[in-house]
Amino acid sequence: MFQVLGGPKRLCSGVTRRDLLSVGGLGLLGVGNALLTQQAQAELAALDPASDETLPGFGRAKNVILLYLFGGPSHLETLDMKPQAPVEIRGQLQSIDSTLPGLHLCEHLPRMSQVMDRVTVVRSLNHPWNFHGMQYATTGAPEGSVPLEETLTHPMHQPFLGSVVNYFDQLRRGPKPPNSIPDNLILPFLLSTRRPAARYTPPFASYLGSRFDPIWTEFRGEATRSIVRRSHGPATEIRDPYLGIERDCKFLIAAEADMPADISVDRLNRRRSLLEQIETLRVVMDRQATRGSHDQKRDLAFTLLDSPAIRDAFDLDRESASVRDAYGMSLFGQSTLQARRLVEAGCRFVTVVWDEFGQLNAGWDTHVDHYNRLKGELLPGLDFAFSALIRDLEARGMLDDTLVLVMNEMGRTPKFEGEGRGHWGRAYTNFFAGAGIKRGNIIGKTDPIGAAVADRPLTAKDILATIYHLIGINPYSTLPDKLNRPVPLTHDGKIVPEMLA
Repeated sequence: MFQVLGGPKRLCSGVTRRDLLSVGGLGLLGVGNALLTQQAQAELAALDPASDETLPGFGRAKNVILLYLFGGPSHLETLDMKPQAPVEIRGQLQSIDSTLPGLHLCEHLPRMSQVMDRVTVVRSLNHPWNFHGMQYATTGAPEGSVPLEETLTHPMHQPFLGSVVNYFDQLRRGPKPPNSIPDNLILPFLLSTRRPAARYTPPFASYLGSRFDPIWTEFRGEATRSIVRRSHGPATEIRDPYLGIERDCKFLIAAEADMPADISVDRLNRRRSLLEQIETLRVVMDRQATRGSHDQKRDLAFTLLDSPAIRDAFDLDRESASVRDAYGMSLFGQSTLQARRLVEAGCRFVTVVWDEFGQLNAGWDTHVDHYNRLKGELLPGLDFAFSALIRDLEARGMLDDTLVLVMNEMGRTPKFEGEGRGHWGRAYTNFFAGAGIKRGNIIGKTDPIGAAVADRPLTAKDILATIYHLIGINPYSTLPDKLNRPVPLTHDGKIVPEMLA
């Protein structure tokens, strides 16, 4: 019997969701769903009806790559430039034409300018908060707050987008076979672990349970360049992998990274034999016990070592030097290439986070040294990685099945605040490509100085609703929380028809 969920959640029929999954897993053994009652079958089927049959694209996305630019990129120096605004608004950087009529990009995004005819750009996102809000941007949480973003135990947390996809996939199909590529991975390392001071809450499964938490990787590699940062405390020279990394870099799933480097596969198999004997004894003693996160990590580590497919997917040396260089030999570039390799190998949802490194106000949080960081670090890194990903997926025949999301939590202030632009939630930009997304498309606009939305205001919940629709999940459905209360998946989010092909 396949037991998938970590804790029982009872449906109206009295059948638990765990029971549904256990029985549903028998279909993998040829037993089918005969043991399900008609009512239970109906409830399971009702979990994902078509969200709006009048709209195109439902379920078009077979896999997803989310590129998350943590910190709040300046919309005024990326995809919503204001060349006619006063210099104190438009800044120092010039705009260039793109293959998408009407879209002018920053001069430091020349490669991206050549692929924007494959992209939908949404320039009218907004919310009333001026703080980092990855939880708000990537979950159904209806409101943003600093405690929500910085407190793991906050009661308003809702599951991360990738965790919800994994949850619904397992409800429909049961768990993937052993030695398969995991389906909810995040690169390159756990959020906020490479900066000082308090950490932001990383994406997690919230009340769905730790079984559906994303699997984080650990980056192993050396930076090739350094930068003097003075955004927090005294000026400090930091070797930053987002500036450049050695070619022998690699990503390890955290469970594997935690294992001693000198343990061989044979030795691990012997250790596993002993552990399995202990496991058998424990099951006899308590057949109802659920498996903890430690057991899951241990099993995942063994699976990684046993699976040639997983080892191959994480072997960047299998890519040609020209492909690796096209993505950029930076941490973000090689993480993006690794994401492509993972979805090609069968991973359903991969997230790449451009995180802070070394100091606070790093990443895309450009309070200090704004122009130098944009020109020498941020814009070139994004330019290489995104343009290479779109061309690479297209060349491999994968773009029509792969949904590419470039998301963030806010924009930057129209006017400078000291040496940079401050936080600005009232107007910001996301952009999208691939499965079910309309090509060559601009949605919404801001006022002449980029301070407020002037047309087609949208929220992060509207974006999430549209993403769920393309993945094949009804965005207007609910999830059961720990008390089995129905929680709206996207609350007041609505599908954006103009995004759909």
